[in-house]
Amino acid sequence: MSSSSEISERSQWPSNLLHAGTMWLLVMLVAAGVFFWDGIGALLEAWQLPEYSHGPLIPVLSGLLFLRQLKEFPERPGPIRDRWIGVTVILAAVAMGTLGKLSSINDIVAYSLILWIGGLLLVSFGWQTGKHFWPPVVHLVYMLPLPGVIYYKTTTWLQFISSELGVWFLKLMSVPVFLDGNIIDLGVTKLHVAEACSGLRYLFPILSFSYIFAVLYRGQTWHKAVLLISAVPITILMNSVRIAIAGYIVNNWGLEWVEGFSHFFEGWVIFIACILILFLLARILLIFNPVKMSLIEALDLDTDGLGTQMMRLRLVRPSAALITSVGILVAATAVFMALPERGAMRVERESFSTFPRTLGTWEQAGQRRILDTGVATVLGADDYHQVEFVSPAAAAPVNFFTAWYYDQSSGGVHSPEICLPGGGWEIAWLERTDITEQMGSATPFNINRAIIQKGETRMMVYYWFEQKGRRIAWDFAAKYWLMVDGIRTGRTDGALVRLTTPILRTETDAEAEARLNDILMEVQAPLPRFIPSE
Repeated sequence: MSSSSEISERSQWPSNLLHAGTMWLLVMLVAAGVFFWDGIGALLEAWQLPEYSHGPLIPVLSGLLFLRQLKEFPERPGPIRDRWIGVTVILAAVAMGTLGKLSSINDIVAYSLILWIGGLLLVSFGWQTGKHFWPPVVHLVYMLPLPGVIYYKTTTWLQFISSELGVWFLKLMSVPVFLDGNIIDLGVTKLHVAEACSGLRYLFPILSFSYIFAVLYRGQTWHKAVLLISAVPITILMNSVRIAIAGYIVNNWGLEWVEGFSHFFEGWVIFIACILILFLLARILLIFNPVKMSLIEALDLDTDGLGTQMMRLRLVRPSAALITSVGILVAATAVFMALPERGAMRVERESFSTFPRTLGTWEQAGQRRILDTGVATVLGADDYHQVEFVSPAAAAPVNFFTAWYYDQSSGGVHSPEICLPGGGWEIAWLERTDITEQMGSATPFNINRAIIQKGETRMMVYYWFEQKGRRIAWDFAAKYWLMVDGIRTGRTDGALVRLTTPILRTETDAEAEARLNDILMEVQAPLPRFIPSE
């Protein structure tokens, strides 16, 4: 039977809204589905990649985690006055989603979807109860694709660690091996530690598993922290073991044995091994727990009553906060549906095939270099140019490379800071510097200046990102301006420019840098024809 306070709350609403909370929730879900559709599409696309293939399971697991937590909080009778914090969160989610839609960066829309879910729970249950449901909401982060810059930096780091450890394990097995960047040279063949073997395929699902593991674990807080953090070293360790096993198989039986089904099966074996190690770690931690319990007792796996908790969603009543939230989403959706469709603005430019063969005293040596198919695929550029220039006054040549993207919203430029170590080059020194005054430029001119080395070979590198007339050194800043330009003008184009020259044993670093400065001055005049600023 309804309490008098519940009847009082319901009587504040017109009769046709009585018991209509479910209807309003459904309207909210439909409006949110339309508004955040670009983000949902980005998720569906990302989930097709091996490293994010666990994504569809995350909302299911988060939902189960939410229902388990809901059992701990009984219904709150009477009017719920603290719902409006949730409306504020929903407003923030819509604002964030709007930025993503205007800039054509669908990942931002996907991130805002999680913020909206948090706001929905606060509106439905009020702050006093809803604030306790942050664990299942935060868990949804594991279904999101990483921002491109972070993804490639993480991949490179994991590749490097996995390669080093994998080679160490191979040497323990008396396998003759040499590591060149991420290329494992076994003598008879070379095994490349590609992106798919970097560990991300295991890292994301294991991080998700360890998160739920830590939430359900009844031990001390520091135990939970250890279980959560341990997912990273466990994944790196087991991925290194996987690389070592693959290297051992290739060395003894050939490359074909690690391809196809055996490669897939090997991956699942390593994944299950990671989970078992996590359980073993939890069992070890229980030794230090003040209250002695078994591992089964330490994990709160009670699933009774989840169906009953799901039926509680029918008890959500219409409220001013809920209807306002629906209105916000419907209004935002209507505005975007009324706007003309925005797409990446395609600027007019010349193809790099017409790039000058002469720059001052510098002459192109040989033909334009064509990238390997695999490298070109990873680069993903719409147009690129790689040539070598020589000058009678220069002691060594300069390699000129640039890659152009009409639309960077779904990926874009890969920083040399990421790809160079994978090719076996070590970045010995790197700094971001402003050469605006040196170049006599009317706008800021920031570049990365680096020295890379492989064995005794050393090279000096200049590189920067060109975006709508800006020369940007920091890749995160480039992503920021990508979003700003997408909102302001619809342009999401951009390019990477890189100059490289060897540092001869008979010369100083300053002499090699002088060559780069010389050709850098010469390249500025023709470059806007191929990388438009307006």
